[in-house]
Formats: sequence, structure tokens, C-alpha cells
Amino acid sequence: MIFDPPLIPGTLVQRYKRFLFDAILDDGSAITGSCPNTGSMRGLTAPGSRIWMSTSDSPTRKHRYRLELVEADDTVVGINTGLPNRLAEEAIHAGLVSDLETYPLLERERKYGRNSRIDILLSGDARPAAYVEVKNVHFRRAAGLAEFPDTVTARGAKHLEELGDMVEAGFRAIMLYLVQREDCDLFRICADLDPFYAAGFRRALSRGVEAYAVKCAVTSSQIRPVASIAMDEPGAAVL
Repeated sequence: MIFDPPLIPGTLVQRYKRFLFDAILDDGSAITGSCPNTGSMRGLTAPGSRIWMSTSDSPTRKHRYRLELVEADDTVVGINTGLPNRLAEEAIHAGLVSDLETYPLLERERKYGRNSRIDILLSGDARPAAYVEVKNVHFRRAAGLAEFPDTVTARGAKHLEELGDMVEAGFRAIMLYLVQREDCDLFRICADLDPFYAAGFRRALSRGVEAYAVKCAVTSSQIRPVASIAMDEPGAAVL
């Protein structure tokens, strides 16, 4: 996906209340904007970081500026959690996720499970339909290693259980981790930060849930899925 109109560069002053940030634009103007990521954003909120923002003059937007990218660890990282589903579709169509590009039909936000919505549902031929849950990833502690989650996620654990239920009902179920940074070639479940999610992930794999990770090339002009990466998890997909 291409950022259109182009993003505005600046310098991060602080991110606070999870959904707000202060920044200094390159012309010296001080602004407050919205942060489309309510997670912890570990490692991505250092004051003085180079950032890029989208803009909108819509009357329904409280803040004109929205944070999109942060420079960290000498790479540009996408932080907008509203983009991974769109990027996952691009990754599927590019043939980066198993054989999912061969399904004829793609639906978005289909109701399933216990009052949930699946991110992507693939169907349209004699094969069992494929339920695809997408998770945003941008956490990195060790060089080359992307990890999820970066904080406790009870909702994420619930999704793993529901995917297992779909497999037992006769469908395919896929957990797709969408890494919004290019400096990682390995993915791992972050068991020390959320052992309950890690246990749920192992249980999901044992029930037949498939798991894949795809990384993106991120620049100030675009985000593009570029490659599947290996998963450092027993029983997960080896690519």
C-alpha cells in the first residue's frame, strides 16, 4: 500500500494515554495527534524518534495528524494496527502465505465463533473454507527476531481457541502474524510476557491451526509485504 497523500515527517516528543502523541514538525511547529495503536508499543516510543504522520481535514477527526511510522533500531516500523488486514490480503494475493492465494473468494469481517469476527474468510471451491486471523507485530528485542505479543492479550488467546474450534468443525484455520518491519527474519511467540497466550498458541497448533509470519518492507512512502519468515515455534510452519 502506498501512502497517498504523502506522510509528514517530524520528531516524537511523547506518546501518552495510549491514543495521543506530541511531536515537532520539521518546520518547528508543535502538534498533538492521534495514535492508531492502543498497545504498549514497546521500544517504539522513545522521545526524539523520527516519525511520519498522515493528515486529514475531516470534520469527524478530532486531530488532524495521525501517527503511522516510527524509526527504531535503524529501521522504519509501521505502528498503525488498522493496516494489517489490508496488508495480509496483499500478502495472500502475492502468494506469501501457504496456498491461500488459490482460493477464489475472499470475505472480510465475517461473524464466527463466540461473538467474534474473522479477519479474512477464504472459500469458493471444493476445499474446506479457510479462516484467517491476522495479528499486528512490531516488537523486536533481539536482532532479527520479531515477537508477539508485547503485552498480555486475553482477546488474542480467545481467538486462538476459536480457531481451534473451526478446525474441529472441519475447516482450515490460519493464524497470520503480519510484521510491520523488514529487519526480522525469524518470528517467536513471546512466552515471558504472556505465558497464557503462549500456552494457547501451542494448544491451537496441536488442534490443527496453521501459523505463518510475513514481514513487510516499510518506507516513508509505502508498506509492502515482501517475504514469509521462519517461525521459531515447534509445530509451526517452516518456510
